[in-house]
Amino acid sequence: MGKRVLVIEDEPNISEALRFILSRNGWRVEVTADGQAALGSLSADPPDLLILDLMLPGVSGFDILRDLRAREDTRALPVLMLTAKGQAADRIEAERLGVTRFMTKPFANADVLAAVHEMAQT
Repeated sequence: MGKRVLVIEDEPNISEALRFILSRNGWRVEVTADGQAALGSLSADPPDLLILDLMLPGVSGFDILRDLRAREDTRALPVLMLTAKGQAADRIEAERLGVTRFMTKPFANADVLAAVHEMAQT
């Protein structure tokens, strides 16, 4: 069975597109729209990789990333942050917080797959 990726994304069309392209390429994909609830499951059973939306209801992707990097068990977890906000300030903040890769929406499926495969190798 393939590696496991968790997608935290509140837009159903995007999360389903990610589920489709990743599962078709051998990944076990779990999807949630609830960032706060995902924090608990991330600690209990970290995936091999996380795809994280920046703008989520209740808790931002920055907040989740900050929490992940502060904990020993998830400090090295590869994180691909996806966002509709492509401003330089967002990219800089994500990098400051320790994101592995940063990608803006809309994205090309091939770019997501390439990023995920690259991140899974490190």
